[in-house]
Amino acid sequence: MFDRLREKLGDFRKSIDEKLKASPQEPVQEKAEAKVEEKIEAPKAEAPAEAPRSGILDRAKAITRGEVILSEKDLEGPLWELEMALLESDVALPVAESIIDRIRKDLSGQHKKFLRSTGDIAEDALRDAILTILSAHTLDFDDYVKGHDKPVIVVFTGVNGTGKTTTIAKLAERLKESNVGVVIAAGDTFRAGAIEQLQKHADRLGVKMIKHDQGSDPAAVIYDAVAYAKSNKKDVVLADTAGRLHTNVNLMEQLKKISRIIRPDLVIFVDEAIAGNDAVERAKLFNDAVPISGSILTKADADSKGGAAISIAHITGKPILFLGVGQEYKDLRKFDPDWFVERLLER
Repeated sequence: MFDRLREKLGDFRKSIDEKLKASPQEPVQEKAEAKVEEKIEAPKAEAPAEAPRSGILDRAKAITRGEVILSEKDLEGPLWELEMALLESDVALPVAESIIDRIRKDLSGQHKKFLRSTGDIAEDALRDAILTILSAHTLDFDDYVKGHDKPVIVVFTGVNGTGKTTTIAKLAERLKESNVGVVIAAGDTFRAGAIEQLQKHADRLGVKMIKHDQGSDPAAVIYDAVAYAKSNKKDVVLADTAGRLHTNVNLMEQLKKISRIIRPDLVIFVDEAIAGNDAVERAKLFNDAVPISGSILTKADADSKGGAAISIAHITGKPILFLGVGQEYKDLRKFDPDWFVERLLER
């Protein structure tokens, strides 16, 4: 994952270090101290009314400490290159701009020790910027299920073909392995074959599935699943819904109806990590229609860019809960922002 951005980060580190190597400032502490002493012995000139406390004076003080100060001019070119790399890595434009603005603020005017690579400082700033986005809103799914009133009702949304049904099966397997009682609701009564596909997963996992005929009211299916969970003391209801595009007004209204009648505890948006900015746009539109609680990204093992997770977390203001990393039921990884960023920036 993240090969393109990692490559560009290396270029960013190299570029900014080369800029500072070309700087006329000399990291020779003895010479700098001599100049400071000489200046003290000289007659004191009349100070201006409002002497600036930055710029040349700060740079002179920094040299005596074996440092340089990074200016916006030093950062301008490298930051533009890094912004382009973020965009090429499927980070949405407003998100890339937000990350770059934060890095610029973190680095501009920062004192940098000569013994430390400026690239390291830049990498730290990038890591902090991305971690801030990914950690701003957190939700531990496992802890939520343990601490919430039962049954916990979880509704899944997203477009067709993104792995929503398989993700429900993976989450059912995860819960079952933790001795959590699960019921699946076949709420996708719109797509031909959807009920049969979900039934196959339920049979393989040994999990109860509630279903009605194709074309039935999905809210009624989920309602019955919740009633079954209550009467049979099951802990979680995982409810599938019809995959829909935001342009399908009828299906979006259907989703709103489900939300009104069932009042789910969690609404989870599912899309492919490799869908890039398409996934970001869909996440925003679904979140606007029925506020989501978090997202799950499938096919993360095939994602060479990595920007969709960052963008979806930033634009929706909701956490990434899991990553699908393979075809097996156990191939569902809890999302860890620190792990994600380390993978992103590893060299």
